Amino acid sequence: MKQTSLELKFPDQAERKNQPIAGFSTRRNGVSQTPFSSLNLGFHVPDEAKDVLENRKILAGDIERPLNQWVVGEQIHGAALAKIVSEDKGRGSADHHDAISSVDGLYTDDQDVLLTALYADCVPLYFYAPKANRVGLAHAGWKGTTKNIAGEMINAWKEDGIKAEDIHAAIGPSIGKCCYEVDDGVVNQVNSLLLNKASLYEETSKGKYQLDLKAVNRELLLKAGVQSSHLSISSYCTSCSNLFFSHRKEEGKTGRMMAYIGLGEV
Repeated sequence: MKQTSLELKFPDQAERKNQPIAGFSTRRNGVSQTPFSSLNLGFHVPDEAKDVLENRKILAGDIERPLNQWVVGEQIHGAALAKIVSEDKGRGSADHHDAISSVDGLYTDDQDVLLTALYADCVPLYFYAPKANRVGLAHAGWKGTTKNIAGEMINAWKEDGIKAEDIHAAIGPSIGKCCYEVDDGVVNQVNSLLLNKASLYEETSKGKYQLDLKAVNRELLLKAGVQSSHLSISSYCTSCSNLFFSHRKEEGKTGRMMAYIGLGEV
């Protein structure tokens, strides 16, 4: 496989035959031109739509999951979730206009669905319940994080009878504390969510902080009942690494990576 994406494995699940297919795309080996060079997967940025579609076909071929299985959410920096069924297959895969409306989290029990979401610094959250054979994916920028989309996903699954201790979670590549400056408004919202705030942020000047969004989401997942042994965090910073697009580093003029997850073969 070309380096169009990084494979993701869940803690303690690497030996399972039905390990989900999961990963996070890079910016490499696509056809888009600067500033979207080259594997931009977002239709909502001002790239050529034909190039975005070709890029999606390239990734689909590399991960061996065709576009007609993909489902994409609209993503509005909220905490709303949608349960995806087989009839939703293909929505948002070839055009953003028919994406699942107004959601930042998707989950499914269907074997032939690939959940996808788009990123350019925000935090991808992956979920897997092996006993229930369910997967989920969430998009957590600072707004989704402070609206606790991580906890919303866990709570939705608990309502369906899935125990939090049976859920595995992974936090994918996103902007690191090293590169993510926020103000008092964001930090105050983090403070209202969590008691254990040590090391989540560091004040660098009056009213300015370096925030670790990955760590905030980790604490929210632990608070929701996910076991620490069932949780992994990527060390990649999307701003530091040239593997990725970065909205902040490139001042908004950039492409989008894609996180994806689907159930493996039974």
